[in-house]
Amino acid sequence: MKFQSLQRAFAAHIRDPAANPAPADVEDRRMRVYRDLFFNNMQSLLAGTFPVLHEILGPEGWKRLVRDFYSEHHCHTPLFPEVAREFLRYLRDERDAAGNDPPFLCELAHYEWVELSLEIDERSIDDAAVDPDGDPVEQSPVLSPLVRVLSFRFPVHLLGPDYQPAEAPGGDHHYIVYRNRADEVKFMAINEVSLALIAGLQRNEGLTGRTILEGIATSMAHPEPEKIVAAGAALLEDFRRRDILLGTRR
Repeated sequence: MKFQSLQRAFAAHIRDPAANPAPADVEDRRMRVYRDLFFNNMQSLLAGTFPVLHEILGPEGWKRLVRDFYSEHHCHTPLFPEVAREFLRYLRDERDAAGNDPPFLCELAHYEWVELSLEIDERSIDDAAVDPDGDPVEQSPVLSPLVRVLSFRFPVHLLGPDYQPAEAPGGDHHYIVYRNRADEVKFMAINEVSLALIAGLQRNEGLTGRTILEGIATSMAHPEPEKIVAAGAALLEDFRRRDILLGTRR
């Protein structure tokens, strides 16, 4: 029990040295090595996943944020790639927003985390069940499983040290994040029509691309549905070139 108590005291001090004294029988010079090593590794690990947020907050702001996470959040995974997900959970579900937190903090963190999420996704593109040369308008198009659709209040793709709006500029901003056949993660800002098309492809159970696009035109009460079909056909081809769309069902 004494050893376990020592472990708990050691870990508590490492996580939050300001609130938890070091074990009495450990020299502070030695404890400082552990304090710096653990915390600096955490800062570096998270900065690699959230580089824009790290740059916006600056060294001191980033250090405060990571220290809050390190001391307040209890991770439930031993896997290093999952620490970034735990950080996002902390920001979204647990953090009481500090006065100096930017209003886009969670949205930017989510946007940056998705890149890592797709990089480590163990699924791969399987072309066995698709015809890569099929007609995505007259046949049933197949969306890649390595596609994420995101919607935010802030234009997260524009955020940086020189652009930090205090309020959301109005209207939602939509994105596709995807991993292509070369295992590259790409980001793409999209409009409402593209968003509706992706949503239709995600829930597609055998409908043709034309049927999906005609449904979008109906929902928009568009007076010329064929214009939506024509624009959508061009989008489908663009999605196929990017590996967002794999082809059509065989």
